[in-house]
Amino acid sequence: MDRDRRLLFGPLAAVILLAGVAGLPALVPGYDAVRQTVSEIGEVGSPMRWPFAILLCVVAGCLSVFAAGLRDLAARTGRSRWPAWLTAAMAVSAAGVGLFAFPHPLHNVFGISELIGYQAPLVLALAWRRDAAAGRVVAVSAVMAALVLAAVAVNLAYSFSDAPVWDHLKPVYGLVQRSLFAAWFAWAALAGAMLAGEARRTP
Repeated sequence: MDRDRRLLFGPLAAVILLAGVAGLPALVPGYDAVRQTVSEIGEVGSPMRWPFAILLCVVAGCLSVFAAGLRDLAARTGRSRWPAWLTAAMAVSAAGVGLFAFPHPLHNVFGISELIGYQAPLVLALAWRRDAAAGRVVAVSAVMAALVLAAVAVNLAYSFSDAPVWDHLKPVYGLVQRSLFAAWFAWAALAGAMLAGEARRTP
């Protein structure tokens, strides 16, 4: 079977997000990536509100294509399709976060909903673990799932601003938040590249 190029949209989504999150802040006067959240790049009143929204919608589109490729690969190989559905959920969340700029009430709703999509690496690692042919992507997903869950736990400290740990996280919260995005999109990039190669070899 030929390489399923849709799976390469996982790495593409990661590259686009990285480029946007790294480049757009330079166009927002006074923005501090170490201290401020990613959402503040495109908040209401920011000169980058709509470029940021477009960025996240493009990323969401890439994730949707990646999810479709993941779903079809799972169907061909008899594996669980849940990782694909969770990846699609992340696409919906990303688009919502971009379109409903902070402080719109739906911004945080879509932001919290990302917790669903963040489970994709863990679900892939667990659901595909008995398939020997998926051994490499299962191992990578397990490692990335651990990193994602650790980053989620650290980010949840934001919900408890009166906790002692918050005093240490607040000055660098921009980096703390980015660690979560980095872990999940690194998984999308690695899994997509690995599975694209597998799709090429699958009869």
